[in-house]
Amino acid sequence: MAILGLKDTAGNENSKKALHFPSSKNALIIFTRNPELGKCKTRLATTVGDQNALAIYKFLLAHTVKITRNLSADIYVYYSEQIRDTDSWDNSIYRKKQQHGENLGIRMHNAFTEVFNMGYTRAIIIGSDMYDMTTQEVEDAFLRLEDNNFVIGLAKDGGYYLLGMKHLKPQLFKNKKWGTQRVLSDTLQDLELENTAILAEKNDVDYYSDIKDIAVFKKFFPHMKD
Repeated sequence: MAILGLKDTAGNENSKKALHFPSSKNALIIFTRNPELGKCKTRLATTVGDQNALAIYKFLLAHTVKITRNLSADIYVYYSEQIRDTDSWDNSIYRKKQQHGENLGIRMHNAFTEVFNMGYTRAIIIGSDMYDMTTQEVEDAFLRLEDNNFVIGLAKDGGYYLLGMKHLKPQLFKNKKWGTQRVLSDTLQDLELENTAILAEKNDVDYYSDIKDIAVFKKFFPHMKD
């Protein structure tokens, strides 16, 4: 069992806040990008500007925290650039790690490998920019892994918003043109002979068109017209 001890501001080990992993058979991996001006939601920023794109991304981060903090799983946040000790990801709930790899596929492969090597039997990965997702839907995805070896949530843009498995399948992370509409079809082809649960199609947030008609986002661009 891996143990992560948290330290107080004086640098002393606080045993009351120690996190013990694994505490569950389920591991949730959250891939997140550090919220920095001009470096996140760049495709969205071309329409709404860098400041609004950053504000929207921080809003999406807060939503992801809200829907994951009470899950029946151990949760690992993998940072794109730098681990932050003091941010919206509560150290008493989330274990923080760094993404490693030359592209998204390698980084995801490495993250799944790491959690399976810890002893987890079910692992799911999501991003931190899905507004159209609830706590129950993530819980249900883990339940689908009881009777299936894989689970995948289809994104309307041709990718996927969730991927889960009971064992590592390296092929899923190879020979993909990440960020294109081919990712989903190529991944489904890799899973063609596998016992796979398919989740409802959802829309992630990459472009202005993804959010322009959703009321909760209109406060970020009140003066924009379609």
